[in-house]
Amino acid sequence: MSRASLEKQPGEVAAMFDAVARRYDLTNSVLSGWRDGSWRRRVREAAELRPGDWVLDLAAGTGVSTLELSRSGARAVACDFSLGMLRAGRARRDRAQLPCVAGDALRLPFADAVFDAATISFGLRNVADVDLALAELARVVRPGGRLVVCEFSRPTWAPFRLVYLGYLMRALPWVARRVSSSPDAYVYLAESIRAWPDQPQLARKIVAAGWAEVTWHNLTGGIVALHRATKPAG
Repeated sequence: MSRASLEKQPGEVAAMFDAVARRYDLTNSVLSGWRDGSWRRRVREAAELRPGDWVLDLAAGTGVSTLELSRSGARAVACDFSLGMLRAGRARRDRAQLPCVAGDALRLPFADAVFDAATISFGLRNVADVDLALAELARVVRPGGRLVVCEFSRPTWAPFRLVYLGYLMRALPWVARRVSSSPDAYVYLAESIRAWPDQPQLARKIVAAGWAEVTWHNLTGGIVALHRATKPAG
């Protein structure tokens, strides 16, 4: 499938996530072999949050990632464009007193330089303009602030990469049909993972959007990569 065939209008993507919201967290846990919790912890650690910091959790979904960030003592703000996702996580966020904002990654509803850090986990792949989203994140983070992108990537060992791609295209939709509230969406998600840039390519995009000191760390053999960057002080 070509990249062009994967492109969806923002309203279509929002509707897709609205449809999967009810069982989204359960489906993610099953499909990741229950590694999603450890990935969220690694995002929190990479963001180097301190008590009192303001951190934006973009593409927060139901807010499980926001809750993890708040365990650092930082003031975490959830932002997502899927109202269905935000509704599904309302009870969790209310218990933890986590603020949430409905917002578009390409036009973030925040002033310049208001956050000490920003994270986006498994959401950058689904925005209509990756470069603009990265630039918007740079706009709302203060100079010297941090960015952490957690996203599916390319396994580094070739034999494992072949097995993984086979899982994506065959096993993932099969599992999703038994767990997800909208299994057809996971066919699109599997294709979008396969078409996503590898670790060095994404690093170059982050630099081009105005970030510096970009590094990445592979998790689970490169199935997931954490990219970390800093907003230049000058």
